[in-house]
Amino acid sequence: MDRRSLLLGLLTPALAPLAQGQMLWQEGTHFDRITPPVPTSTPGKVEVTEVFSYGCPYCYSALPLADRIKARLPAYAEMNYVHASFIPAEGWPMFQRAYVTAKALGLAEAHHKAMFEAIWETGELPLIDPQTRRPVQPLPTIADAAKFYAKRSKTSVEDFLARSRQADIDEAVRQQDALVRAYGVSGTPSFVVNGKYRLGKGIRTSDEMVNVIVYLVGLEKSTLRS
Repeated sequence: MDRRSLLLGLLTPALAPLAQGQMLWQEGTHFDRITPPVPTSTPGKVEVTEVFSYGCPYCYSALPLADRIKARLPAYAEMNYVHASFIPAEGWPMFQRAYVTAKALGLAEAHHKAMFEAIWETGELPLIDPQTRRPVQPLPTIADAAKFYAKRSKTSVEDFLARSRQADIDEAVRQQDALVRAYGVSGTPSFVVNGKYRLGKGIRTSDEMVNVIVYLVGLEKSTLRS
């Protein structure tokens, strides 16, 4: 076997998944290109971003899907989250502020699932009236969210509330809203790969979604600095 044939033989297995993906996953159907691309915040990593809201029951249902995506990501990729706020009537802006505050305090990741459960399962932080299936009145407040985190951590309600009012939290809220607009996202949950690709409406199953994300992550590997 000559050197050229040997090289092709070595490269073919490595390129096969991307080549297969190019045949299966089509721009405009399975994913859309974001123009202009949105800068990422994790140097040296390909970012997979879930745009979500704690006030979204579909995001709660998608927790196992998010776990599957995270489990399939290679070492050079990382998953992160952006909290949308575009449904004020269902408390989304408050949950967004609570999320970025919890993130700043190092609490968000550890209690991500528990927050969903408190809203949609246990009634600890109720959002929807089980009788009318409409948002409760009054809606949960940032103080209610502070009590949730204080119950599960060493952060007091007073400290959480004080942190939620600081200028950097205001800026983080603005940044979350700006990212949602830049991504062109109008519903949740939505997934974005490296600020360049938004998952498309032509995806039919959760398996397809995971595989499209893995394919796009593979495309973005070459953009990383060595």
